[in-house]
Amino acid sequence: MVLPKTEEEIALMRENGILVSKALAEVGKRIAPGVTTNELNRVAETFIRDNGAIPSFLGYDGFPAALCMSVNDVVVHGFPSDKPLEEGDIVSVDCGTFYKGYNGDSAYTFAVGEVDAQTKKLLEVTKQSLYEGIKQAVAGARVGDISHAVQTYAESFGFGVVRELEGHGIGKKMHENPGVPNYGRRGHGPRLIDGMTICIEPMITAGKKDVYLARNGWAVHTCDHKKAAHFELTVVVRKGRAQQLSTFDFIENQ
Repeated sequence: MVLPKTEEEIALMRENGILVSKALAEVGKRIAPGVTTNELNRVAETFIRDNGAIPSFLGYDGFPAALCMSVNDVVVHGFPSDKPLEEGDIVSVDCGTFYKGYNGDSAYTFAVGEVDAQTKKLLEVTKQSLYEGIKQAVAGARVGDISHAVQTYAESFGFGVVRELEGHGIGKKMHENPGVPNYGRRGHGPRLIDGMTICIEPMITAGKKDVYLARNGWAVHTCDHKKAAHFELTVVVRKGRAQQLSTFDFIENQ
């Protein structure tokens, strides 16, 4: 049973959404060739703690960092490292906060310097597939309507849609019901209820959809080692139109 959030709960989750969005923007300011993902992880953790929140990924099931930093063929859950980013790389930055008893969650894939035309297209299509999914996050629809919208948009450009990972409900816990896959059929899955809070997060590959889990038990790679992109926003289901609780505005307007 998935219970909708109260307006008071949604207000607290919006505070988390703004905070996690600003943390991603702080990271985005510093992404450049030669910077390490460990440096970026420290920037985010400092920003989150300075604003009275806790980086919710740190220690989550043993995860060792405040950010998931996934470079090139790593789809999600990459560990920060001391390896410098290089011109032409892409890096997915997934960030979570815990503040006033609730969670915030958002992800953005950044280009490092100039990237090739196919990579630019991958980033554009993945982000737009997220917005296509959000359009379907309305009361009375079903989770499969979101899933189908993401899948059909991304696949129409010849990109792969990862099956093994999905979006999720969010609230007092980082991961709540329902699961929100990025592929599926219209009219199937749990009914969406006004006030339900969910994270929609397309994970799209430049090549085939197949992935494997690294030996560290966390990082998920594309099997063909082509690049993957990941964008995520937290939204609240509403009648007629979903409302975003996190935003890319702080990243894209700076």
